[in-house]
Amino acid sequence: MQTLALDPGRPPQQVRPGLWLFAPSRDSQGGSSWLLEAGQIGCSGDLLVDCPGYTEANLAFLRQRSSEQGPGRLVLTSREGHGRCRRLQEALGLQVVVQEQEAYLLPGIESCLTFAEKYSLGPGLELLWTPGPTPGASVLHCQVGEVDGLFCGRLLLPVAPGQLQPLRTARTFHWPRQLASLWRLTSWLPSNSPQWIACGGALGALRGEKLVLNGAEALAQLDLSA
Repeated sequence: MQTLALDPGRPPQQVRPGLWLFAPSRDSQGGSSWLLEAGQIGCSGDLLVDCPGYTEANLAFLRQRSSEQGPGRLVLTSREGHGRCRRLQEALGLQVVVQEQEAYLLPGIESCLTFAEKYSLGPGLELLWTPGPTPGASVLHCQVGEVDGLFCGRLLLPVAPGQLQPLRTARTFHWPRQLASLWRLTSWLPSNSPQWIACGGALGALRGEKLVLNGAEALAQLDLSA
């Protein structure tokens, strides 16, 4: 049986020490995926946030990382970030972490860890269920050593450099729950944290920047009156 050639793709871009951004994936509605190196967060393997495109460039990069650090973990922030999760796991031996509401969308995944409302992946690595964009949407807060960031998936999206908003789209699961999740998130985060926020899409609005800096200030400026 003939095997279809993979898209060559583009390799990920290093955004800051230990943090990489993958090119938008067509398998995830143009979503953005991130990787935190194991050495930055005191783990035995890297932490991948949402599924990058299944391309030659991404596989080469991730296989090299896996050979150096061992198999990592893949955290899915929503069903829109699942991409070709099963194929990526089969190729790399990743453990997949997903909120329990959306685990049924991943049949055949061999190593899948589910959680309900909150879950700790290790010291300073905390997951919070934030339904709204999708039923099982979640965010990942990392506060380890010099890393102080929030991976928010599509709970919040950039609208301008340094500015975020929840955006209601045709794919939004439940808008009032999304706003309620944001209220909960702001009370859950430690004071003056995060330093930066990594979003799961719409990065073009940042006009060349990749992260929303001064994350705690950006969250404090949110208008959730809607």
